Formats: sequence, C-alpha cells, structure tokens
Amino acid sequence: MNAEDLIAGPRTVTITAVEGGTQEQPVFISTAEFEGRTYRPGKSMRRVLAAMWGTESANYVGRRLTIYNDPSIRFGKELTGGIRISHASHIDKPITVSLTVTRGRRSPFTVEPLKADPLVELLQSADTLDALKAAWEQVARQGKSNMPELIQVKNARKAELTAVPGVSA
Repeated sequence: MNAEDLIAGPRTVTITAVEGGTQEQPVFISTAEFEGRTYRPGKSMRRVLAAMWGTESANYVGRRLTIYNDPSIRFGKELTGGIRISHASHIDKPITVSLTVTRGRRSPFTVEPLKADPLVELLQSADTLDALKAAWEQVARQGKSNMPELIQVKNARKAELTAVPGVSA
C-alpha cells in the first residue's frame, strides 16, 4: 500500500498481522481493509508505533489506526508524500513524539486516540463462536454504512477464535 491509496482521504484500518520485512523496510503490517497489500511504515511512523504500543509488534494485531496521505513528506530532497498515522486505538490520551524533520531539526508529532466504534468493540469482545454469532446478529440489524469494515472485523475475530494454538497459517 502507498500514499496514493489514501488520496481520497484518511482510512481507518484494523491490523491483522505484523511481519518482519527487509533490511530497508523492516516491518510489514497487514490490514483487513487492504488485504494482500501491506503497510510498510517508515522510520518515523515505526517510532510512533513503538511509543504508543511498545516494541512487541505481536500485540498490534486487532488494533486500529487511522492513516492518511501526507504530501509534505520528503525522501532525501524529493517531495514524495507518504503515509502518516493520525489516530490509534488502545491509547487513552494523545501521544506526542519528537520526530526528525531534517538533519538536526526535530518537530513534535501527535497521534490522537481513536474513538472506538461500539459495534467493532462488540465483535472484538466475543470470546466464543456463539458469542460472535450473537454479536453479528446485533450488528447486522444496525445496517451501518461501515458494514464492509464490520464484516472484516467479524471475519478476523472468527479466524482468531478458530485458530489452533501453536499452529501458524
């Protein structure tokens, strides 16, 4: 996934997996909303993620981010644009991190708490398949505009509940 995918506006995504990448791009984040394409945060956004949620990336699964296209991001001298994080779940207050803007110059960057969607929380809190089915029935009656996202959350939770411990996919 790249910044051009966010030209139409910010997107809230649900993290489904975090994997080690390459030396150049050490973190690949899979999301329910961009299936088959990974978010590969730059060094600054990796620092923000670590400041918010710690360095144990396995704990990121199920958490949500609002990401956006920031056209002012530079790569070297080139104005390339890039993906930034504006909001995150699992934080109770804004998090500010001092990020390098240019060599020797730093600037504060703030991520706001992501207001939880009660329907997403309902699905994610289901601790059995029967509870997930009952939660889904409640969600389906609502007929929300974010139904595609809710379907992805339901499917991700179902996969978690049916996964065999100690066996990776």
